[in-house]
This record gives sequence, C-alpha cells and structure tokens, in this order.
Amino acid sequence: MKTKPDPSSDKTVYLVNLGCPKNQVDGEVMLGLLAQQGYTVSLDPEQAAVLMVNTCSFINEAKEESIETILDLARYKAWDTHKQLIVTGCLAQRYGQELREMLPEVDVFVGTGEFVRITEIVEQKRRLLDGPLTYIGASHVLPDHTVPRIPTTHFYSAYLKVAEGCNHKCAFCIIPKIRGRQESRPIASLVAEAESLVAQGVKEINLIAQDLTAYGRERKDGTTLLGLLKALSTIDGLAWIRLLYCYPNYLDEPLLRFIAEEEKVCPYIDMPLQHISDRMLRRMRREKSGEGIRRLLDRIRIALPGVVLRSSFIVGFPGEQEDDFQQLCNFVTEAGIDNVGVFRYSQEEETTAGTMSDQVCEEVKEDRWHRLMERQAHVARKKNLARVGREQAVLVGGQDDQGRWWGRTQGQAPDIDGVVLP
Repeated sequence: MKTKPDPSSDKTVYLVNLGCPKNQVDGEVMLGLLAQQGYTVSLDPEQAAVLMVNTCSFINEAKEESIETILDLARYKAWDTHKQLIVTGCLAQRYGQELREMLPEVDVFVGTGEFVRITEIVEQKRRLLDGPLTYIGASHVLPDHTVPRIPTTHFYSAYLKVAEGCNHKCAFCIIPKIRGRQESRPIASLVAEAESLVAQGVKEINLIAQDLTAYGRERKDGTTLLGLLKALSTIDGLAWIRLLYCYPNYLDEPLLRFIAEEEKVCPYIDMPLQHISDRMLRRMRREKSGEGIRRLLDRIRIALPGVVLRSSFIVGFPGEQEDDFQQLCNFVTEAGIDNVGVFRYSQEEETTAGTMSDQVCEEVKEDRWHRLMERQAHVARKKNLARVGREQAVLVGGQDDQGRWWGRTQGQAPDIDGVVLP
C-alpha cells in the first residue's frame, strides 16, 4: 500500500508563474519572502507542501489558462489533503470573492496588493480549519530593494520592475482597475536592486512597467526614465539595459539621444501601438493618431539608426471594419517593424470596449489575425535576410536539446523575440 507523504510541517513551495514579466517579478518576491522564513522551492508539485499559482486575467485566454492551472494543481491536493493550494495575482484580485464559491479546492486567494504578506498568510491558514480565505486589499503594492527575491529567469538576465499601475484609460484594458494608478520606485532603490542582481551574475536587465516611459512623472520630484538610465549605466559589470513596454507619448529627444550614445542601453524599443486607423485609435482611447505614430517612428529611426522595434496590435476591436483592418495591414508592411505581436480582441467586463454594441465575431477576428501575421512574416523574413553577413554581439544563453549553443542579440528580448543559433 502506497503511503501518502505528510507535508503538514514541511516548508516546501511549488510556484507556477503565469502572465507577464511584471507578474513574474511578483512571484519571485513571494518566493524570496518564503525562503527568508525557511521555505525551500520545489520543482515537483507532488513533493511540495504549498502549491501556488500566480495568475493573470488580462484577456479571456489568460483567465482560462489560470483556471486550468489551478485545477491541475488541485489534483495533487485531492491526493494529499495536507497540501495548501494558494492562488495569487490578477485573477485573485479581480475575482477572488466569486472564485471562493467556484473553486472550493483553493485554500487562499491573495490579491495583487497583499502578496508581500504571503508568509504570514500561509502560516495563518495552517492554523485555521475553515474554508477558503480571501485577502484582497489595495490594488497593488510596490516592494523596494530591501525585499528578498528569488529570480526565476536565467542567471544572466533579470527583470527590474520600476513602477506599478497605469494612468491611461485605454478602452480595451482592465489593468488600471486591477493594479490601480501608477506608482514609481525611487531611482536609488532601483539602482540598489540592480547592483544586487549584477553581483549575482546578471548581465542583462530588462526594465518593465505598465507604462515604462511614464516612469517617475507622478512623483513630481524630477524623477524620469532618462535619469534612471543614466544611473543604471554606471553599474560596473552590467552589459545590457533593455526597455520594455514603452508607451508612445513620452519617447522624447533627450531620451532617444541617450539611448543612441550609451552602449549599455540596447537600441531596442518595445512600444505597443495597437492600431493605425484614426477611427480605431479614437475608439480605443489611444493618445496618438495614425499620422502621429508614423512621425514618431521616423523620429526614432533618425535618432537611433539600426534600432530594433517591437510592437503589438489588436484585431477585431469593436467596430473594426475591413477598411480599418486594411490600413493596419498596409502599415505593417510599410513600417517594417522588426517584431510584432497580434492579439485578437478580448471582450472584458468593466471596460469601455466591453460594453460597445458593435462587437466583431470570432470568425472575423481569427481571419484577420492570420492575415496580419502573414503580412508580418514577410516583413520578418526580409529583416532577417538583411542581417546575413553582419556581425553582432550575442549574449550566450546555453545549449538546446540538440547540443547547439544559442544566444540573443541586443535586438532580441528574452522569451518573446527568438534566439540566434549557429
């Protein structure tokens, strides 16, 4: 007869991180806090006493993935009732109260403003015998450099969350209602954390926020992204600094000039544009026109010759007509953006777009997604062919399953832009 392990006094934790890198950093902080209190990280859910899912709820696909992962881990708890199943992140913040009834398998739901209390919450739940608990407080919390963190990325690359929350009111986005208004960390705190990461072997730091280019503006003390980049660039041993999630509005000339002049800052800009049709941009509540976007791209390329651009677009937004979509297709071809992600619009409750009457059917969304991705495939092939014969610095990442070494150039962000193979 197989004996079930009794981990009731065992301090082991298994974590699944879902969603964006910003959420991943939150998960790393939770692991660091638990480790500080004697917990060890397990890579096997069967052996862990605490099972955690750090969830995402940005679009329907993300919510479905989160629920599937929770139910998958619930199987381990069904076999061993001594285990705890804890759900954290955006899904818990957004739907925690409703999920208590839908998912009785879960012991605790921890919102985005409470995750720094994770050790206290885990220990409290161990002492209680009642049903699921919900900890939903403020929309977000912003830990500083003194809070422990266990990176889950490759040892040579790390994300640095510089701010939390967002002040924009895009019609399709639920993030401001989940994460709240923007709050930026002080430059000194970020430099201290970056120095600690570099001391652990990190060579590449990827700056992340809901709106990176708005970093520091709400502080009203002169803090800016340019100031942060200048401070980070002085760190010995740090090779690359990458900018992710740049909102189009604040890419000004001094910032672009510094990126061009400072060799540590990758000539790489991730800038979600969402659409090019003026009509759709207005409906989306974006703050740029199609012509404004084109002028911005021209300014960037003049200031940063050879810059690598990444962007994302939404197809099937409410009211999108074939003419709007054709404008987007033509723009993707003419703009020659290096890396493009395309999202099928997801109708979300509590958003302006979610209440619009002229929703686009799923079949049309799917068709437009394939057509736009095909356009971008031609652009990407042309871009890659133009790189043949050129020498570029590569950050070596390791070997793949076939024993081939792989790496990334300054124009390839981790996990999203592909790799270089010999």
